Amino acid sequence: MAGDTTGDTSAWLARVESKLAAITQADSPFVTDASHHILIAGGKRLRPLLVDLTSQIGDGPVDQDNLDSAALVVELTHVASLYHDDVMDEAVLRRGVESANLRYGNTVAILTGDYLFARASWLVATLGTEFVALQAETFARMVQGQIAEFKGPATGEDEMDHYLKVLSDKTAALISTSAMFGGMVANLDAPVLAALGRFGEAMGMAFQLHDDVIDITSDASGKSPGTDLRQGVTTLPILLLRRSEDPADKQLLASLGPGMTDEQVAETVAVLRAHPVLDQAREVVAGYARQADAELDILPQCAAKDALLALTAEMTN
Repeated sequence: MAGDTTGDTSAWLARVESKLAAITQADSPFVTDASHHILIAGGKRLRPLLVDLTSQIGDGPVDQDNLDSAALVVELTHVASLYHDDVMDEAVLRRGVESANLRYGNTVAILTGDYLFARASWLVATLGTEFVALQAETFARMVQGQIAEFKGPATGEDEMDHYLKVLSDKTAALISTSAMFGGMVANLDAPVLAALGRFGEAMGMAFQLHDDVIDITSDASGKSPGTDLRQGVTTLPILLLRRSEDPADKQLLASLGPGMTDEQVAETVAVLRAHPVLDQAREVVAGYARQADAELDILPQCAAKDALLALTAEMTN
């Protein structure tokens, strides 16, 4: 039934977890092991959660099998993209464990990502052509975002604009689709579905940019503070810092990247925690969170709406 927010969400997520393991069983133990590698490492499961919450907005009945399938599709798509991401980034860790590309090699990691995309494609076909079309459009955006990130800004393109467009396609697109999938399962009206899509897009931007901030601010984010700094990853605070004309900021920027010692990382994190760019970055995140919240004005007051608002509030703390 719709309106199940007060029920046992953890039990539903456990069922989804079990189904994720089942649908990624392959014909060979090796492929099964490779496809389960990132799945069993855990994760926030934000995308399935959004499917569940948005399915609870309407008053009509919700087909539980379709709900589960929609949640599985978005999570399989997300996890598949991580296999490809890690190959391109030459990552060594993913969710606190050895990355698939390091464990199995690049070729197997890429093909495992393809296998998971194939499982998602098979499953989404059981939901109907509207779901297939949206999934395909989302996948196209994710690929374009990955290519744009790899190539970098075009000549004359503002690097902040480029960065935000990359995040929109790579991350926000699938979060937007997750929010819409739940509404589609619940047969919500077109204006509500459109609002949920915009909500998910803005929330996805806030989600990813908040991660940029907590790389500097948090000691309990699942990775050591300054991990992105050490790896030379472009993030929102760094882009804001590049706009500074202060010679001290230019010197700070020059010191970032591979080769930093633990002491240098700790010192840089301390400097950035007290730097104005951190508050500027937080305001950018808050702006996207406000956009997301505003899209929910169309919804009736209900527990699911409160839960969605609570998710965006987490990103402004």
